[in-house]
Amino acid sequence: MTLPLGFVVALDRDTRVLDGGRTLLGGSPLRLLRLTRRARPLLTGRTVHVRDRAGALLADRLLEAGLAHPVVRALPLPDDPRYTVVVPVRDRPRELDRLLASIGPDTPVIVVDDASTHRAPVEAAAARHGARFVPLRVNVGPAGARNAGLRLVGTPYVVFVDSDVVLPKDTVPTLLRHFCDPRVALAVPRVTALETPGSETWIGRYERTRSSLDLGSRPALVRPGTPVSWASTACAVARVDALGEGFDERLRIGEDVDIGWRAIKSGWRVRYEPSVHAAHEHRGRLGDWFRRKAAYGTGAHPLAERHPEFIAPAVLAPWSGAFVLALVAQRRWSLPVAGAVGATTVLRVCRKLDGTEHPVRLASSLTAMGALGALAQTSALLTRHWWPLTVAGCTISRRARRATALAAVADVALEYLHQGAALDPLRYGVARRLDDLAYGAGVWWSAIKGRSTAALRPRLRQPR
Repeated sequence: MTLPLGFVVALDRDTRVLDGGRTLLGGSPLRLLRLTRRARPLLTGRTVHVRDRAGALLADRLLEAGLAHPVVRALPLPDDPRYTVVVPVRDRPRELDRLLASIGPDTPVIVVDDASTHRAPVEAAAARHGARFVPLRVNVGPAGARNAGLRLVGTPYVVFVDSDVVLPKDTVPTLLRHFCDPRVALAVPRVTALETPGSETWIGRYERTRSSLDLGSRPALVRPGTPVSWASTACAVARVDALGEGFDERLRIGEDVDIGWRAIKSGWRVRYEPSVHAAHEHRGRLGDWFRRKAAYGTGAHPLAERHPEFIAPAVLAPWSGAFVLALVAQRRWSLPVAGAVGATTVLRVCRKLDGTEHPVRLASSLTAMGALGALAQTSALLTRHWWPLTVAGCTISRRARRATALAAVADVALEYLHQGAALDPLRYGVARRLDDLAYGAGVWWSAIKGRSTAALRPRLRQPR
């Protein structure tokens, strides 16, 4: 499967063009790509236009490495862009009515009622908008409800949308353009906050800034171990032929992560496209919000059983793991050892950059970025995934208390300054810590229930 003529990709903003266009550096994990003499003219500025087989091969390689992303607005729609919307719902007639109004009357919609307590208002909402109504007699969860709708889809594409979402008109047509790439199985938009009375609470304002469903402002190839490691199906467009048997109905949480990871294992691509969005009604009440965050955490162990190579609370290179351990030890030798590890890494990276301009400067910059990333992941381990162990450690160790206090304050301060939350720093900090407490509790509960630490163990990334 090759990219079609006319396909356009642009380099990621963090991809560096070195040596007068002969070398590219970027992606996640970081990689160095040396362009052949034939490939160099195909890169015009920071863009590749597919005009022949050579251009298709280069563009495909850049996409696969995460060095570039499709210029989605420049792509045509697929040859057959027909799609059907599948909406799983349970006892949300008001939200369903709002969603169906945003979809409009000319789109085929299947509403799957997942054994609502009061079915009549849900059925009436579907009827008002001409949607096909499919009632289930037994509650099967979102995965089973989506599958029930998927089995009735006769179009090449399916759009899964949760009932508490509002769908802008350009979201689905824009996402469909990604399917010009024959390897794309799913494409998802950015999930933003829907403005409601509940969104004005302090928890609602925190969610507007840091929702678990919002994957950020940058386009990405969804891949485990990268900044965008999973995708939500609160709103997602999928190629029906790529879904196989659909969602795993044994999963009540994490079924969206699972189906994306299964597609990736099968050689498909999953694209995240933040230039369009779906507005989601976040939880604005503290109790509901806290329970939902904990529920997200309980998906960790089932996912670890199915995808042990993908699930890890942190992914560190051996050198960055040694660097962090030296600093966390807080001994007299900590800084010298960390410095030695960093210097050794710079020398090793320099050898890989041999032939590029200013290899020492570039290697130093890359090593510093890797060290900061490792520290950020360690901070998340202490305050989020491992917080029960952290609490135990703090009761007996002054060093543990120092490390935890620094991690707890630093990540909130950096996030707050970077994201500009519509909330004062104190309440943002409290919400951030509650977020970690709830999610981490869910992870530990799932690990204890499953009698496995797989979801709690960091993974060392082998050097390339």
